[in-house]
Amino acid sequence: MDVSPLAWLVSLGLAVALLIVDVVIVARRPHVPETAECLRYLAVYVGMALLFGLGVWATSGAQFAGEFYAGWLTEYSLSVDNLFVFLLIMGKFRVPRQFQQSALLVGIILALVFRGIFIGLGAAAISNFSWVFYLFGAFLVWTAVKVGRNVESEDEEFTPPLVVRWLQRALPSTTEYHGVQLTAKIDGRRVITPMLIVLVALGATDLLFAFDSIPAIFGLTSEPYLILMANLFALMGLRQLYFLLGGLLSRLVYLNIGLAVLLGFIGVKLLLHALHENKLPFINGGEPVGWAPDLPIGISLGAILGTLVVTAVASILKSRHDDRVAARSAVQSVQGP
Repeated sequence: MDVSPLAWLVSLGLAVALLIVDVVIVARRPHVPETAECLRYLAVYVGMALLFGLGVWATSGAQFAGEFYAGWLTEYSLSVDNLFVFLLIMGKFRVPRQFQQSALLVGIILALVFRGIFIGLGAAAISNFSWVFYLFGAFLVWTAVKVGRNVESEDEEFTPPLVVRWLQRALPSTTEYHGVQLTAKIDGRRVITPMLIVLVALGATDLLFAFDSIPAIFGLTSEPYLILMANLFALMGLRQLYFLLGGLLSRLVYLNIGLAVLLGFIGVKLLLHALHENKLPFINGGEPVGWAPDLPIGISLGAILGTLVVTAVASILKSRHDDRVAARSAVQSVQGP
């Protein structure tokens, strides 16, 4: 895919401009956005992603458009899982609702920075070492198993990362929020506020999620431009999605299973691609493995869409069933034996 420097500059410029608008809005008026506001922003961001994919189709063909859509959907689904952890962090540190927007915005900016770094490192590694696909594939399969076993629940406790626990021990702190300030002066002594601890926790979470998301999207496309834009569009509107979904995230009871299937599929796809392009001398004498297919993007996109739809529908049906069971139990407890 041939992307001109002008296309890079325009794309990054628009992304930065949208980010600045978000920063200005949040800085001027910290608030809990209403549902209508969240829906408007999400409609704009999703519409922009769909239009961008159509633009890629018109200029570079269906293959690259399919790669973008597959990468965007994958990153978006992983971002929803990221939101669940954000909810746990906000609950753990009791962040006031009116300040959560500011914390989320910083978390999203950190996610963009970390993913940008990993995209650059991943592209450099792939261009110089073709065997890195083996590492990416094995890592995603291992992650899929770990995610599948880690069934989240609404009552799950958030364990702060090591860096957060060190920060709490090493620096004097207060348990009271002082707006969105990171430090405050109390009795003549400078202390850190819970907001700083929250931002460090969000940053550590973003770093961990970047380890999963970047290898996953490299399994769908090797184009750095598409990878970057898929990540940008996936993170746009994440702040509004957080407030829109809120407690509904806990009703996606099969989210982890769906993500495990998704990551496992991409991991296997990467391993098959590595075998298809094999150059390691201790595997098949350094020759490509003939039986290993290189799955086309159409199959990948269909598998991703199918997994997301089945996960959402199954979660909705399970939640409704649990609600009916709870309602019957409540009625029986009131009526007595």
